[in-house]
Amino acid sequence: MSLYNSAIIIFQKNAQKGRVKTRLAATIGDEEALKVYRLLTEYTHQVCLELDCPKFLYFSDFITDSESRDHYELRVQEGKDLGERMKNAFEELFEAGYEKILILGTDCAELDAGVLKKAFKDLKNEEVVIGPARDGGYYLLGMSKFVPELFEDMPWSTKDVAPETMKRLNELSIPFTTLPTLSDVDNEADWDLVKGKFVFHG
Repeated sequence: MSLYNSAIIIFQKNAQKGRVKTRLAATIGDEEALKVYRLLTEYTHQVCLELDCPKFLYFSDFITDSESRDHYELRVQEGKDLGERMKNAFEELFEAGYEKILILGTDCAELDAGVLKKAFKDLKNEEVVIGPARDGGYYLLGMSKFVPELFEDMPWSTKDVAPETMKRLNELSIPFTTLPTLSDVDNEADWDLVKGKFVFHG
């Protein structure tokens, strides 16, 4: 599959104890939650590296040498909230000439390269593709046309994000499609469902 003029954006929080996976940390502790976060981010990178296209890793706060990666362009998210940060990242890459762009976080242990390939394939015919998460958010958003309305006044971190996104697309008469619904790892119950595929070190 040709991924000419396609790109992947990964939004990643800087791995700092007490500042990642806070809902998970509430029951397993900050140290263990940080380990889980590192496992999830590494898994996400392994999946993305199976696709031959440019990849842009946007850190939440700063770029550190210890987390630099040869296969990515490293950047820092800009904006006052998640919506503005995502909007700015999409706008930046569309202005750079990319025509099909995916954005994803690092919370989905059910993600695989097949899902990403299907997202790019769907963007040949649709303007937006959504990967719904079981908690009501989404683990992936893809666009072949910049739609800034999807990032403005959105109820982030609630069960209404994916439904509201689809509602706005319908109101704007923008064609879209959805990917399989997958689970993000937000709490201990989520982690218990997927941790068997990971190996802890230390």
